[in-house]
Amino acid sequence: MPATTTRRALDATLLTPIGAGVFTVAWLVLGAISPGYELFGHVIAPYSWIAQPVSGLGLGVTAGWMNAAFIVGGVLVAAGTVAAIPRWRALGGRGTTAVVLMSAMGLGMIVCGVFTLESMMIHLSGFLLAVPVPALGFVFAAAATRSTRPRLAVVGAGGGILTLVLFAIFMITFDATGAGGNAGIAGLTQRCLITVALVTQSLLVTSVPAVPARPPRPSFSRETG
Repeated sequence: MPATTTRRALDATLLTPIGAGVFTVAWLVLGAISPGYELFGHVIAPYSWIAQPVSGLGLGVTAGWMNAAFIVGGVLVAAGTVAAIPRWRALGGRGTTAVVLMSAMGLGMIVCGVFTLESMMIHLSGFLLAVPVPALGFVFAAAATRSTRPRLAVVGAGGGILTLVLFAIFMITFDATGAGGNAGIAGLTQRCLITVALVTQSLLVTSVPAVPARPPRPSFSRETG
């Protein structure tokens, strides 16, 4: 029975890359067919992968599908990450901190799906939960695994630093007015940012070693004769 439980937990962590895949396929496909969208009375058309943020697909004719992808993808990412909690807790305080911060990604995606760009501040809060907060978790994950899983530590450190750098570049270069006129490359930067964050989280969640099952305690019975 313990082996079965461990195998189920292993399978459950795969929900994170599945959720990441669902979300990525959604913005790839919908970004190719979206004619544009309207935000606060302004029509932004055509839709541009280079200039427009992914969240723009949550408005207009693609709204239903994109927001569903935010929510479904977020639920799957969250479920897979939660399944990995026992493994990260076994690595000590840094591992626990890492998985707590990484758990924010799925929640942030769900928030972005429920509250579109028309609820700007709440949507932005979801974005912060989904990207920079988990990135800090990646760094803690690197610290937690550097002595036992050095390759995984490289993934965590590299992914965390790259995510934070791309996030800073996106925040510096994004200009709402320019994006509305399809100017700039903030949309491309954001897509690179999101992809790095999702790939890093998927690798960290699925690659950390499972916690060995404790052997059952022997039971002693008195013989009666």
